[in-house]
Amino acid sequence: MRESLKKKIIEVCDKKITSKGTNVGLSFYAFFANKNDDPELLMEAAEWWIKTQQLDHFEKAVKIKGLVGSI
Repeated sequence: MRESLKKKIIEVCDKKITSKGTNVGLSFYAFFANKNDDPELLMEAAEWWIKTQQLDHFEKAVKIKGLVGSI
C-alpha cells in the first residue's frame, strides 16, 4: 500500500474517532471523495480491504487504523 493512502486512512480514522467515538465504523469509501477521481488508488484500497484483509463492508475505525499502522 502506498504511503499516501496509509496516511489518508489514518487521518480519516483519527477524524472519525475524534468526532464520533471509538465505536464508529466506516467502509473503504470513507477515504475518497464522492467523485471517482483516482480509480487506481480506489482499487488499491478496495483490494487491500476486501482481498488482503477480508474485511466486512463496515469495520471499526480503530481496527482499520491498527491494521494500517502495522504495515
